[in-house]
Amino acid sequence: MTSTTAALAEAPTTTSDPWKSPFVLELIKQWRAQDTHGAWEGKDDATLLAPYIITKEQRKEMPIIGDPDPETIWRLELFYNAVGLAIERETKNMVSPMMKMHHEGFGKMILTAGRLVVVNKQLRDVHRFGFETIEKLAAEGEKFVSAAVEMIHKFPEVANYG
Repeated sequence: MTSTTAALAEAPTTTSDPWKSPFVLELIKQWRAQDTHGAWEGKDDATLLAPYIITKEQRKEMPIIGDPDPETIWRLELFYNAVGLAIERETKNMVSPMMKMHHEGFGKMILTAGRLVVVNKQLRDVHRFGFETIEKLAAEGEKFVSAAVEMIHKFPEVANYG
């Protein structure tokens, strides 16, 4: 993971800095909130998010079919929790995650605001969950956030129900 961490820290950015993305900032907050004993206090943000970065070479080494380990499922949950909190910050609507996962690594993740389903994601090959670069991680998170925010603005009476 040290080469991945170094690549993360030195990764060139394109048009915008992914480290300033509201989603990435929320994901970092989620990781820091999990550190109840201060073990990650001295670690930089790139080190915290390094487990999300899976290079093409690393992905080739992974089996096509496999059961996800608890740490991978935990990273997946933190990813979608960060999506939900980024949506909440932008819309002021409470967002609730619900995940149903089969032990073989497939399932479903939904995020709801009121009675409105704002994210509906089929999960497959969860043992391979990750992104090639921090830019792709940020883009995927921001894509979920912007689609959900648009949905809440389109159907505010359903999202504000409750």
